[in-house]
Amino acid sequence: MNTFTRSVDLLSRAMDVNSLRYQVSANNIANAEVPNYKRQEVSFESELKRAFDSEADSQHRLQLTQTDSRHIALNEPYDYREVEPRRVTDWASTANANGNNVDAESEAMNIMKIQLNYRLLAQLQNFEFNQVKTALKK
Repeated sequence: MNTFTRSVDLLSRAMDVNSLRYQVSANNIANAEVPNYKRQEVSFESELKRAFDSEADSQHRLQLTQTDSRHIALNEPYDYREVEPRRVTDWASTANANGNNVDAESEAMNIMKIQLNYRLLAQLQNFEFNQVKTALKK
């Protein structure tokens, strides 16, 4: 896979994850007064890093031969395209007396951060396509 395709794929996946984060934060704000509601967040980057690390490590590992389809493939790198964002519920903390752990102000700040991040990702994707456009003109 060439670098342009990989970059655009990663940027679009990051934009999708940001959209999910926005929905989760909006849901947290909507449930800020519901007794015993536990806030959620989206986990994605750590799993993506694990996939990239496994890809880099696979180049330096001893290559094993799989002689039967029933054998477990031990040295197969974890493909970054298989990484999916996960909603994670915070069961450990409690912020309010009613058991709810949503802080509406921090969630609102989180939404602002998500919006800025989404704009940055859109600009980066636009830059990638402008590079191709410039190359095709010449």
